[in-house]
Amino acid sequence: MPESDDELLQMKNKVFIATSLDGYIADENGEIDWLDTIPEINTIDTGYATFTADIDALVMGRITFETVCGFDIDWPYQKPVFVVSTTITEIPVELTGKVHLLKGTLKNIVKQIHQKGFYNLYIDGGRLIQSFLREDLIDEMVITVIPILLGGGYPLFGKLTTRLNFECQATKLYLNAVVQNHFVRRRS
Repeated sequence: MPESDDELLQMKNKVFIATSLDGYIADENGEIDWLDTIPEINTIDTGYATFTADIDALVMGRITFETVCGFDIDWPYQKPVFVVSTTITEIPVELTGKVHLLKGTLKNIVKQIHQKGFYNLYIDGGRLIQSFLREDLIDEMVITVIPILLGGGYPLFGKLTTRLNFECQATKLYLNAVVQNHFVRRRS
């Protein structure tokens, strides 16, 4: 666990994700090909490398994990990945030591990850992000909005039991088309 109050203050759960203009992270078929609506966005620095340099580990849901595994690429993450799932029973052999499977309540899962020495976490996956928000466990969100209306699909946000106040720390415009907002949780 953290050794000092300063380390406790540095513990953060962060989101870095793209949505459609109408707030979806995938279309109705679970596809994300619409992210390439403006292909030039993939050739410029939108802050992902800086964001991931400041995190200790990734926490992702099952669907996100399976989506990444379905890409025809080498495992893209250099930092440890923790997959939260009630249905996955084992991690593929080639990802042993890179990916760890966790089950339990979110607070317990976060505690387990902190006990392993990882305090700044990148939370990825729509349902997992929604669950973290319901538990008020998200400290920062970087949301990049691609100017396309999908009209349906997998939403980034879901039902909450209480309001969560965030403050916009920065807004950036890329290619006169893509807007990125950086929100920080405002706690009273």
